Amino acid sequence: MENAELLQRVVDEANRVIDGVTPDQLDAQTPCDDWKVRDLLHHVVAGGQMFAIAAEDGSIPDDVLGQLMGSPLPDDYKSAFQASVTRAKTAFDAPGVDEKMMKLPFGDMPGAAVRSLITFDLATHTADLARATGQSIADTEMTEAALALGRSVVGPEWRRPGSFAPERPVADDAPAADRLLAFAGRSV
Repeated sequence: MENAELLQRVVDEANRVIDGVTPDQLDAQTPCDDWKVRDLLHHVVAGGQMFAIAAEDGSIPDDVLGQLMGSPLPDDYKSAFQASVTRAKTAFDAPGVDEKMMKLPFGDMPGAAVRSLITFDLATHTADLARATGQSIADTEMTEAALALGRSVVGPEWRRPGSFAPERPVADDAPAADRLLAFAGRSV
């Protein structure tokens, strides 16, 4: 599966899961130890904007990043996610973006690597949200592809607080979403 196609499928699944999140679930705990559903939604909305700006401009100014991360989750979080992901997808569909160097808070990398990281991260957070809100991941082929991508991009340097915890044990025959979450360091 091509990375652009995989990212679109991750976005489609994220939209489906986020559409299923109700306001009374915003304070539910997610598999991310420090985040409630509200915090995780804020992370994916602000993250989409951050990655879009980096793809458009090559970097994101510290003051803009601070504003994005410091703003509250909009009441209409579903539309906010849709706008954020649409902007990011448009930016990453631009010609030459995979070769463009991008300066992000966690390092400089080419657009192709950023796209891979976004794809894995959003797939993982979609599984987090599904688990926290009693939903399931419908696209298991996408989940398997995202897990394979994660195994190729998440090395030991990403295994630290604020990023990905150490991989957790899970049965080889566990559902794809469980294996994805365990790889990202979540207890399943």
